[in-house]
Amino acid sequence: MTDLLDLSERILRGEASIDDHHPFRPSNVIGEVGEGIAMVESFANVAAVRTGEGLVLVDTGSPFAAPTVHERIRSWDTGPAHTAIYTHGHIDHVFGTGPFEAEASERGDPPLRVVAHEDVDPRFDRYVTCAGYNEVVNQRQFRAPGLRWPTDFRRPDLTYRDRLDLTVGGLDLELHHARGETDDATWVWIPERGAVGAGDMVIWCAPNAGNPQKVQRYARDWAVALRAMAALGPELLLPGHGLPIAGADRVRTVLTETATVLEILHDGTLALMNEGARLDDIVREVRVPDDLLERPYLRPIYDDPEFVVRNVWRLYGGWYDGNPARLKPAPDAVLAAEVARLAGGPAVLADRAAALAATGVDDDLRLAGHLAEMAVQADPDDPGLHRRRAEVFAARAAAERSLMATGVFRWAAEESSAAAGDSPG
Repeated sequence: MTDLLDLSERILRGEASIDDHHPFRPSNVIGEVGEGIAMVESFANVAAVRTGEGLVLVDTGSPFAAPTVHERIRSWDTGPAHTAIYTHGHIDHVFGTGPFEAEASERGDPPLRVVAHEDVDPRFDRYVTCAGYNEVVNQRQFRAPGLRWPTDFRRPDLTYRDRLDLTVGGLDLELHHARGETDDATWVWIPERGAVGAGDMVIWCAPNAGNPQKVQRYARDWAVALRAMAALGPELLLPGHGLPIAGADRVRTVLTETATVLEILHDGTLALMNEGARLDDIVREVRVPDDLLERPYLRPIYDDPEFVVRNVWRLYGGWYDGNPARLKPAPDAVLAAEVARLAGGPAVLADRAAALAATGVDDDLRLAGHLAEMAVQADPDDPGLHRRRAEVFAARAAAERSLMATGVFRWAAEESSAAAGDSPG
Protein backbone atom coordinates (compact mmCIF):
# COMPACT_ATOMS: atom_id res chain seq x y z
CA MET A 1 0.00 0.00 0.00
CA THR A 2 1.45 3.34 -1.06
CA ASP A 3 0.88 6.62 0.81
CA LEU A 4 -0.40 8.64 -2.12
CA LEU A 5 -1.60 11.46 0.12
CA ASP A 6 1.84 11.94 1.64
CA LEU A 7 3.40 12.21 -1.81
CA SER A 8 0.68 14.63 -2.88
CA GLU A 9 1.24 16.83 0.15
CA ARG A 10 5.01 16.87 -0.31
CA ILE A 11 4.57 18.05 -3.90
CA LEU A 12 2.12 20.75 -2.84
CA ARG A 13 4.54 21.93 -0.13
CA GLY A 14 7.40 22.04 -2.64
CA GLU A 15 9.33 19.21 -0.95
CA ALA A 16 9.02 16.94 -4.01
CA SER A 17 8.92 17.81 -7.68
CA ILE A 18 5.89 17.28 -9.86
CA ASP A 19 8.37 16.65 -12.69
CA ASP A 20 9.12 13.28 -11.08
CA HIS A 21 5.42 12.36 -10.86
CA HIS A 22 3.92 13.18 -14.25
CA PRO A 23 0.15 12.50 -14.12
CA PHE A 24 0.29 10.70 -17.46
CA ARG A 25 3.11 8.37 -16.39
CA PRO A 26 1.27 6.68 -13.53
CA SER A 27 2.60 4.08 -11.14
CA ASN A 28 -0.49 1.81 -10.98
CA VAL A 29 -0.13 1.67 -7.20
CA ILE A 30 -2.99 1.69 -4.73
CA GLY A 31 -3.28 3.74 -1.58
CA GLU A 32 -5.95 4.08 1.08
CA VAL A 33 -6.83 7.76 0.94
CA GLY A 34 -9.83 8.11 3.25
CA GLU A 35 -12.30 6.22 5.42
CA GLY A 36 -13.21 3.20 3.30
CA ILE A 37 -11.73 4.77 0.15
CA ALA A 38 -8.75 3.58 -1.87
CA MET A 39 -7.41 4.93 -5.16
CA VAL A 40 -5.32 3.31 -7.86
CA GLU A 41 -3.14 5.97 -9.48
CA SER A 42 -3.43 4.80 -13.04
CA PHE A 43 -4.16 6.00 -16.56
CA ALA A 44 -6.90 6.95 -15.60
CA ASN A 45 -7.36 6.78 -11.83
CA VAL A 46 -9.84 4.38 -10.25
CA ALA A 47 -11.32 5.00 -6.80
CA ALA A 48 -12.92 2.20 -4.80
CA VAL A 49 -15.40 2.99 -2.02
CA ARG A 50 -16.50 0.43 0.57
CA THR A 51 -20.21 0.10 1.33
CA GLY A 52 -22.40 -2.40 3.14
CA GLU A 53 -23.26 -4.08 -0.18
CA GLY A 54 -19.85 -4.05 -1.82
CA LEU A 55 -17.59 -1.67 -3.67
CA VAL A 56 -18.51 1.39 -5.65
CA LEU A 57 -15.92 2.18 -8.31
CA VAL A 58 -15.51 5.74 -9.51
CA ASP A 59 -14.20 5.06 -13.02
CA THR A 60 -12.77 1.70 -14.04
CA GLY A 61 -9.53 2.41 -15.91
CA SER A 62 -8.02 1.90 -19.35
CA PRO A 63 -7.95 -1.26 -21.46
CA PHE A 64 -4.18 -1.46 -20.93
CA ALA A 65 -4.30 -1.27 -17.13
CA ALA A 66 -7.55 -3.13 -16.38
CA PRO A 67 -6.01 -6.37 -15.05
CA THR A 68 -3.53 -4.46 -12.87
CA VAL A 69 -6.22 -2.14 -11.50
CA HIS A 70 -8.37 -5.16 -10.61
CA GLU A 71 -5.45 -6.84 -8.89
CA ARG A 72 -4.59 -3.71 -6.89
CA ILE A 73 -8.15 -3.20 -5.71
CA ARG A 74 -8.46 -6.84 -4.74
CA SER A 75 -5.31 -6.48 -2.63
CA TRP A 76 -7.28 -3.90 -0.61
CA ASP A 77 -10.81 -5.37 -0.58
CA THR A 78 -12.23 -8.67 -1.88
CA GLY A 79 -15.92 -7.86 -1.51
CA PRO A 80 -18.36 -7.78 -4.42
CA ALA A 81 -18.08 -4.95 -6.93
CA HIS A 82 -21.58 -3.49 -6.75
CA THR A 83 -21.58 -0.32 -8.90
CA ALA A 84 -19.20 1.35 -11.33
CA ILE A 85 -19.67 5.05 -12.11
CA TYR A 86 -18.24 6.42 -15.33
CA THR A 87 -17.22 10.05 -14.83
CA HIS A 88 -17.32 10.30 -18.65
CA GLY A 89 -16.94 8.08 -21.69
CA HIS A 90 -13.24 8.43 -22.57
CA ILE A 91 -11.74 5.01 -23.15
CA ASP A 92 -9.13 5.36 -20.39
CA HIS A 93 -12.01 5.56 -17.86
CA VAL A 94 -14.46 2.89 -19.05
CA PHE A 95 -12.51 -0.23 -19.95
CA GLY A 96 -11.87 -1.76 -16.55
CA THR A 97 -15.18 -3.49 -15.91
CA GLY A 98 -14.20 -6.77 -17.59
CA PRO A 99 -12.12 -8.37 -14.81
CA PHE A 100 -14.72 -7.45 -12.17
CA GLU A 101 -17.59 -8.82 -14.25
CA ALA A 102 -15.75 -12.04 -15.02
CA GLU A 103 -14.97 -12.45 -11.35
CA ALA A 104 -18.61 -11.82 -10.35
CA SER A 105 -19.75 -14.51 -12.76
CA GLU A 106 -17.21 -17.01 -11.39
CA ARG A 107 -18.07 -16.24 -7.75
CA GLY A 108 -21.82 -16.04 -8.20
CA ASP A 109 -21.91 -12.39 -7.09
CA PRO A 110 -24.66 -10.09 -8.37
CA PRO A 111 -23.76 -8.51 -11.71
CA LEU A 112 -21.93 -5.21 -11.73
CA ARG A 113 -24.14 -2.17 -12.32
CA VAL A 114 -22.70 0.61 -14.49
CA VAL A 115 -24.02 4.14 -14.02
CA ALA A 116 -23.28 7.14 -16.24
CA HIS A 117 -24.68 10.32 -17.72
CA GLU A 118 -27.15 9.83 -20.56
CA ASP A 119 -24.71 11.29 -23.12
CA VAL A 120 -22.16 8.51 -22.59
CA ASP A 121 -24.10 6.20 -24.94
CA PRO A 122 -24.13 8.75 -27.80
CA ARG A 123 -20.40 9.23 -27.23
CA PHE A 124 -19.84 5.50 -27.69
CA ASP A 125 -21.96 5.63 -30.85
CA ARG A 126 -19.78 8.43 -32.19
CA TYR A 127 -16.64 6.48 -31.34
CA VAL A 128 -17.90 3.60 -33.46
CA THR A 129 -18.79 5.92 -36.34
CA CYS A 130 -15.44 7.77 -36.20
CA ALA A 131 -13.20 4.89 -35.17
CA GLY A 132 -10.69 5.46 -37.97
CA TYR A 133 -10.34 9.15 -37.21
CA ASN A 134 -9.96 8.53 -33.48
CA GLU A 135 -7.31 5.94 -34.19
CA VAL A 136 -5.26 8.38 -36.27
CA VAL A 137 -5.51 11.36 -33.94
CA ASN A 138 -4.71 9.34 -30.83
CA GLN A 139 -1.74 7.72 -32.55
CA ARG A 140 -0.53 11.23 -33.34
CA GLN A 141 -1.35 12.78 -29.96
CA PHE A 142 0.28 10.03 -27.92
CA ARG A 143 2.91 9.02 -30.49
CA ALA A 144 1.54 5.49 -30.44
CA PRO A 145 1.63 4.14 -34.02
CA GLY A 146 0.21 0.77 -33.02
CA LEU A 147 -2.79 2.12 -31.12
CA ARG A 148 -6.10 0.60 -32.21
CA TRP A 149 -9.42 2.26 -31.43
CA PRO A 150 -12.07 0.07 -29.80
CA THR A 151 -15.59 -0.25 -31.17
CA ASP A 152 -17.13 -2.47 -28.46
CA PHE A 153 -18.04 -0.67 -25.23
CA ARG A 154 -19.54 -1.68 -21.90
CA ARG A 155 -22.68 0.42 -21.98
CA PRO A 156 -24.27 1.86 -18.83
CA ASP A 157 -27.18 0.07 -17.18
CA LEU A 158 -28.52 3.22 -15.54
CA THR A 159 -28.30 6.77 -16.87
CA TYR A 160 -29.43 10.17 -15.64
CA ARG A 161 -29.70 13.74 -16.96
CA ASP A 162 -28.91 16.41 -14.33
CA ARG A 163 -28.48 14.72 -10.95
CA LEU A 164 -28.84 11.23 -9.57
CA ASP A 165 -28.85 10.26 -5.90
CA LEU A 166 -27.77 6.70 -5.18
CA THR A 167 -27.64 4.73 -1.96
CA VAL A 168 -25.43 1.65 -1.96
CA GLY A 169 -25.06 -0.37 1.21
CA GLY A 170 -26.21 2.54 3.35
CA LEU A 171 -23.83 5.02 1.72
CA ASP A 172 -25.29 8.01 -0.13
CA LEU A 173 -23.67 9.22 -3.34
CA GLU A 174 -24.67 12.26 -5.40
CA LEU A 175 -23.95 12.21 -9.13
CA HIS A 176 -23.88 15.64 -10.76
CA HIS A 177 -23.73 16.32 -14.48
CA ALA A 178 -21.54 19.10 -15.86
CA ARG A 179 -20.03 19.88 -19.23
CA GLY A 180 -16.27 20.29 -19.07
CA GLU A 181 -13.66 18.29 -20.92
CA THR A 182 -16.66 16.36 -22.25
CA ASP A 183 -20.40 16.89 -22.60
CA ASP A 184 -21.14 13.69 -20.64
CA ALA A 185 -19.20 14.40 -17.45
CA THR A 186 -20.23 13.31 -13.96
CA TRP A 187 -18.71 14.41 -10.69
CA VAL A 188 -19.47 12.40 -7.58
CA TRP A 189 -20.04 13.77 -4.08
CA ILE A 190 -19.91 11.37 -1.11
CA PRO A 191 -21.13 13.49 1.82
CA GLU A 192 -20.48 10.98 4.61
CA ARG A 193 -16.84 10.62 3.54
CA GLY A 194 -16.32 14.28 2.59
CA ALA A 195 -14.98 13.14 -0.77
CA VAL A 196 -15.49 14.40 -4.29
CA GLY A 197 -14.65 12.35 -7.38
CA ALA A 198 -13.88 15.00 -9.98
CA GLY A 199 -13.05 12.82 -12.97
CA ASP A 200 -11.09 14.73 -15.58
CA MET A 201 -12.18 18.09 -14.24
CA VAL A 202 -8.96 17.81 -12.20
CA ILE A 203 -5.95 16.18 -13.87
CA TRP A 204 -2.89 17.71 -12.16
CA CYS A 205 -2.11 19.96 -15.11
CA ALA A 206 -3.75 22.80 -17.02
CA PRO A 207 -7.33 21.83 -17.91
CA ASN A 208 -7.77 19.81 -21.09
CA ALA A 209 -10.21 22.36 -22.46
CA GLY A 210 -8.65 23.03 -25.84
CA ASN A 211 -7.48 19.78 -27.42
CA PRO A 212 -7.03 20.73 -31.11
CA GLN A 213 -7.84 17.28 -32.50
CA LYS A 214 -10.93 16.47 -30.44
CA VAL A 215 -14.54 17.63 -30.14
CA GLN A 216 -15.79 20.72 -28.33
CA ARG A 217 -14.82 21.45 -24.73
CA TYR A 218 -16.74 23.74 -22.34
CA ALA A 219 -14.49 26.03 -20.31
CA ARG A 220 -17.18 28.12 -18.61
CA ASP A 221 -19.35 25.17 -17.56
CA TRP A 222 -16.24 23.43 -16.28
CA ALA A 223 -15.37 26.39 -14.05
CA VAL A 224 -18.93 26.50 -12.69
CA ALA A 225 -18.73 22.81 -11.77
CA LEU A 226 -15.39 23.24 -10.00
CA ARG A 227 -16.79 26.07 -7.90
CA ALA A 228 -19.86 23.97 -7.08
CA MET A 229 -17.56 21.22 -5.81
CA ALA A 230 -15.56 23.71 -3.74
CA ALA A 231 -18.76 25.09 -2.16
CA LEU A 232 -19.43 21.66 -0.60
CA GLY A 233 -16.23 21.90 1.44
CA PRO A 234 -14.77 18.50 0.52
CA GLU A 235 -11.89 17.13 2.58
CA LEU A 236 -10.72 14.71 -0.11
CA LEU A 237 -10.35 15.23 -3.86
CA LEU A 238 -10.12 12.22 -6.17
CA PRO A 239 -8.89 13.45 -9.57
CA GLY A 240 -9.16 11.71 -12.91
CA HIS A 241 -5.37 11.77 -13.31
CA GLY A 242 -2.63 12.48 -10.80
CA LEU A 243 -2.61 12.21 -7.04
CA PRO A 244 -5.42 12.52 -4.49
CA ILE A 245 -5.50 15.71 -2.44
CA ALA A 246 -6.56 15.93 1.22
CA GLY A 247 -7.50 18.80 3.49
CA ALA A 248 -10.34 21.28 2.97
CA ASP A 249 -8.03 24.24 2.30
CA ARG A 250 -5.87 22.31 -0.16
CA VAL A 251 -8.88 20.94 -2.03
CA ARG A 252 -10.62 24.31 -2.20
CA THR A 253 -7.47 25.98 -3.54
CA VAL A 254 -6.96 23.42 -6.29
CA LEU A 255 -10.60 23.55 -7.36
CA THR A 256 -10.90 27.34 -7.34
CA GLU A 257 -7.56 28.05 -8.98
CA THR A 258 -8.35 25.60 -11.76
CA ALA A 259 -11.68 27.39 -12.19
CA THR A 260 -9.86 30.73 -12.30
CA VAL A 261 -7.64 29.58 -15.18
CA LEU A 262 -10.69 28.54 -17.17
CA GLU A 263 -12.51 31.78 -16.39
CA ILE A 264 -9.56 33.93 -17.48
CA LEU A 265 -9.38 32.13 -20.82
CA HIS A 266 -13.12 31.99 -21.39
CA ASP A 267 -13.98 35.53 -20.30
CA GLY A 268 -11.00 37.14 -22.01
CA THR A 269 -11.75 35.41 -25.29
CA LEU A 270 -15.45 36.22 -25.21
CA ALA A 271 -14.81 39.89 -24.34
CA LEU A 272 -12.55 40.33 -27.36
CA MET A 273 -14.96 38.44 -29.62
CA ASN A 274 -17.65 40.88 -28.57
CA GLU A 275 -15.36 43.73 -29.63
CA GLY A 276 -15.01 42.19 -33.10
CA ALA A 277 -11.41 41.01 -32.72
CA ARG A 278 -10.00 38.31 -34.98
CA LEU A 279 -9.00 34.96 -33.55
CA ASP A 280 -5.36 35.60 -34.46
CA ASP A 281 -5.32 38.70 -32.22
CA ILE A 282 -7.22 37.05 -29.38
CA VAL A 283 -4.81 34.10 -29.22
CA ARG A 284 -1.95 36.53 -28.65
CA GLU A 285 -3.71 38.76 -26.15
CA VAL A 286 -5.47 36.41 -23.73
CA ARG A 287 -3.00 35.10 -21.16
CA VAL A 288 -3.08 33.27 -17.84
CA PRO A 289 -0.67 34.70 -15.24
CA ASP A 290 2.57 32.72 -15.12
CA ASP A 291 2.35 32.19 -11.37
CA LEU A 292 -0.90 30.23 -11.80
CA LEU A 293 0.54 28.07 -14.56
CA GLU A 294 3.51 27.21 -12.36
CA ARG A 295 1.33 25.53 -9.75
CA PRO A 296 2.21 21.80 -9.74
CA TYR A 297 -1.41 20.99 -10.60
CA LEU A 298 -1.79 23.61 -13.37
CA ARG A 299 1.29 23.33 -15.56
CA PRO A 300 0.52 23.22 -19.31
CA ILE A 301 2.15 19.84 -19.89
CA TYR A 302 -0.80 18.20 -21.64
CA ASP A 303 -3.09 20.82 -23.15
CA ASP A 304 -2.10 24.44 -23.87
CA PRO A 305 -3.97 27.59 -22.79
CA GLU A 306 -3.63 28.86 -26.37
CA PHE A 307 -5.68 25.90 -27.52
CA VAL A 308 -8.37 26.69 -24.94
CA VAL A 309 -8.77 30.17 -26.47
CA ARG A 310 -9.35 28.56 -29.86
CA ASN A 311 -11.90 26.17 -28.38
CA VAL A 312 -13.83 29.01 -26.75
CA TRP A 313 -13.86 30.77 -30.13
CA ARG A 314 -15.15 27.58 -31.79
CA LEU A 315 -17.97 27.30 -29.24
CA TYR A 316 -19.26 30.82 -29.82
CA GLY A 317 -17.96 31.76 -33.24
CA GLY A 318 -17.65 28.65 -35.37
CA TRP A 319 -14.67 27.87 -37.56
CA TYR A 320 -14.27 31.18 -39.42
CA ASP A 321 -11.41 33.04 -37.73
CA GLY A 322 -12.08 36.55 -39.03
CA ASN A 323 -9.49 36.49 -41.83
CA PRO A 324 -11.44 36.76 -45.12
CA ALA A 325 -8.65 35.07 -47.06
CA ARG A 326 -9.34 31.92 -45.05
CA LEU A 327 -13.09 31.85 -45.64
CA LYS A 328 -12.70 30.17 -49.04
CA PRO A 329 -8.92 29.74 -49.27
CA ALA A 330 -6.77 28.48 -52.08
CA PRO A 331 -5.63 24.87 -51.64
CA ASP A 332 -2.56 24.70 -49.40
CA ALA A 333 -0.40 23.25 -52.15
CA VAL A 334 -1.39 25.99 -54.61
CA LEU A 335 -0.61 28.75 -52.12
CA ALA A 336 2.69 27.07 -51.22
CA ALA A 337 3.74 26.78 -54.85
CA GLU A 338 3.05 30.47 -55.49
CA VAL A 339 4.91 31.64 -52.37
CA ALA A 340 7.84 29.37 -53.30
CA ARG A 341 7.89 30.82 -56.83
CA LEU A 342 7.95 34.37 -55.47
CA ALA A 343 10.70 33.48 -52.98
CA GLY A 344 12.94 31.86 -55.59
CA GLY A 345 12.06 28.20 -55.04
CA PRO A 346 11.07 25.78 -52.27
CA ALA A 347 14.69 25.41 -51.11
CA VAL A 348 14.79 29.11 -50.24
CA LEU A 349 11.76 28.64 -47.99
CA ALA A 350 13.25 25.54 -46.40
CA ASP A 351 16.62 27.19 -45.72
CA ARG A 352 14.95 30.22 -44.20
CA ALA A 353 12.80 27.93 -42.05
CA ALA A 354 15.88 26.15 -40.73
CA ALA A 355 17.60 29.45 -39.96
CA LEU A 356 14.56 30.73 -38.04
CA ALA A 357 14.17 27.48 -36.11
CA ALA A 358 17.82 27.63 -35.06
CA THR A 359 17.17 30.83 -33.07
CA GLY A 360 14.89 28.98 -30.64
CA VAL A 361 12.70 32.08 -30.33
CA ASP A 362 9.00 31.24 -30.15
CA ASP A 363 7.85 33.61 -32.90
CA ASP A 364 10.69 32.42 -35.14
CA LEU A 365 9.77 28.79 -34.53
CA ARG A 366 6.16 29.48 -35.44
CA LEU A 367 7.18 31.18 -38.68
CA ALA A 368 9.65 28.40 -39.43
CA GLY A 369 6.81 25.90 -39.25
CA HIS A 370 4.86 27.76 -41.91
CA LEU A 371 7.83 28.04 -44.26
CA ALA A 372 8.95 24.42 -43.84
CA GLU A 373 5.42 23.18 -44.49
CA MET A 374 5.08 25.37 -47.58
CA ALA A 375 8.40 24.17 -48.96
CA VAL A 376 7.34 20.53 -48.81
CA GLN A 377 3.87 21.24 -50.16
CA ALA A 378 5.43 23.08 -53.10
CA ASP A 379 7.63 20.06 -53.91
CA PRO A 380 6.52 17.01 -51.92
CA ASP A 381 8.95 14.61 -53.60
CA ASP A 382 12.18 16.41 -52.65
CA PRO A 383 13.94 14.50 -49.82
CA GLY A 384 16.10 17.51 -48.98
CA LEU A 385 13.02 19.61 -48.26
CA HIS A 386 11.63 16.86 -46.09
CA ARG A 387 14.87 16.78 -44.10
CA ARG A 388 14.51 20.51 -43.46
CA ARG A 389 10.88 20.01 -42.43
CA ALA A 390 11.87 17.21 -40.08
CA GLU A 391 14.55 19.43 -38.56
CA VAL A 392 12.15 22.33 -38.08
CA PHE A 393 9.35 20.32 -36.49
CA ALA A 394 11.78 18.45 -34.25
CA ALA A 395 12.91 21.86 -33.01
CA ARG A 396 9.31 22.92 -32.53
CA ALA A 397 8.58 19.79 -30.50
CA ALA A 398 11.63 20.31 -28.32
CA ALA A 399 10.50 23.84 -27.47
CA GLU A 400 6.98 22.85 -26.37
CA ARG A 401 5.67 21.83 -22.94
CA SER A 402 2.29 20.42 -23.89
CA LEU A 403 1.99 16.78 -24.90
CA MET A 404 -0.55 17.71 -27.57
CA ALA A 405 1.77 20.13 -29.36
CA THR A 406 4.80 17.86 -29.10
CA GLY A 407 2.76 14.92 -30.38
CA VAL A 408 1.70 16.78 -33.53
CA PHE A 409 5.16 18.28 -34.18
CA ARG A 410 7.06 15.02 -33.65
CA TRP A 411 4.59 13.20 -35.88
CA ALA A 412 5.31 15.76 -38.62
CA ALA A 413 9.06 15.39 -38.13
CA GLU A 414 8.87 11.61 -38.33
CA GLU A 415 6.59 11.84 -41.37
CA SER A 416 9.23 13.84 -43.22
CA SER A 417 12.10 11.67 -42.00
CA ALA A 418 10.30 8.70 -43.50
CA ALA A 419 9.61 10.59 -46.74
CA ALA A 420 13.30 11.47 -46.99
CA GLY A 421 14.28 7.82 -46.48
CA ASP A 422 15.88 8.53 -43.09
CA SER A 423 15.32 6.85 -39.74
CA PRO A 424 13.02 8.90 -37.48
CA GLY A 425 14.96 11.11 -35.08
